[in-house]
Amino acid sequence: MGRIIRHIIAIIAAVTFPVAVLTANDRQKPDIGDAPASLEAAQDNAEETAPDVDIKSMLFGHIGDSYQWHITQIGEKHIIIPLPVIVHSSTGWHCFMSSKLEEGPYKGLYCAEGGKYDGKIVEKDASGNEIRPLDISITKNVAGLMINSLIVVFLILGCSRWYRKHDVLKEAPTGVAAILEPVITFINDDVIKAAIPGDHSRKYAPYLLTAFFFILVNNLMGIVPVFPGGANTTGNIAVTLTLAVCTFIAVNLFANKHYWKDIFWPDVPWWLKVPVPLIPLTEVLGIFTKPFALMIRLFANIMAGHAIILSFVSIIFLTVKLGPAINGTMSFITVFFGIFMDLLEILVAFIQAYVFTMLSAVFIGLAHEGEKTEEEAGGREQILVSEDASAEDK
Repeated sequence: MGRIIRHIIAIIAAVTFPVAVLTANDRQKPDIGDAPASLEAAQDNAEETAPDVDIKSMLFGHIGDSYQWHITQIGEKHIIIPLPVIVHSSTGWHCFMSSKLEEGPYKGLYCAEGGKYDGKIVEKDASGNEIRPLDISITKNVAGLMINSLIVVFLILGCSRWYRKHDVLKEAPTGVAAILEPVITFINDDVIKAAIPGDHSRKYAPYLLTAFFFILVNNLMGIVPVFPGGANTTGNIAVTLTLAVCTFIAVNLFANKHYWKDIFWPDVPWWLKVPVPLIPLTEVLGIFTKPFALMIRLFANIMAGHAIILSFVSIIFLTVKLGPAINGTMSFITVFFGIFMDLLEILVAFIQAYVFTMLSAVFIGLAHEGEKTEEEAGGREQILVSEDASAEDK
């Protein structure tokens, strides 16, 4: 909601720019002798009336996490949804709503201001130092993940429900099934089956399709500025780390012998393996750099998109003191680039979900490389049979 309000403010500023210029031209010009004094007074008045905007707090307030969900602001009133706080401190388990902390410390717990625990719930030890209790609270990002996960479940169940009630050989899919079927077919046929050999693709398809739709829904919901959207879930490195760990487990836990042989004893000249295992060490390092790349790529792209949009919006407020002409011009430019970045973020949402799924499928496929699939084995047997038959004819 905060983002759409800023966009509305930018549009209003852009629209009122010509009016402001025309109004300024119609004003009666002061005497020449009074011009410097009038200009100085106008500048002082603008500096006094223009509000100071904390760009850093606005930026990190959106891309960061919090114990409450800020919906919007009407006048001086903030509309906020408090979220459950669940912590285990030195006095035991505590569960309460985050609104309890607005009036000050509650049961010895409070939100730190500044320091390494800035914005986190802390308590003080016997020495007066701030320490963090075990915190498993439902923060804004956690609540956003829950909402987005429910959306994914409802989409998949809605698609499955249509197929249970209709004959796909007699009628085309409609509704949710019509939207999801081409996407599922594309990811399954052109990404998963193309990267993972044989029947292994069927085994990993549920995970990879789930990862694709989960990332896509979270990316798109992060662009929506109104509740329940706006949570920067995939722009949180903890979320992308968890997704990368899932791919890491899928790759290494079920890998075949050929995969581990290529890591610890690859087919390279012996002097690259003994006495200094240069290539094996590089391959072992690659086991961890692959999921690390997945984590950083998704996190950085989503967070950067949000930060760029908010940076453009902040230009409107930073140029207020420079007068209506400059502020109106910069507001128009900001609206243009803001709309462009919103459309670009929609494209990035699909691209990043696709890239994460594609790379995960490639890494999983490499873990099963070297195995003979049933089709290859059947084709080999057919060739041998045909060769034997031709030999007997001769």
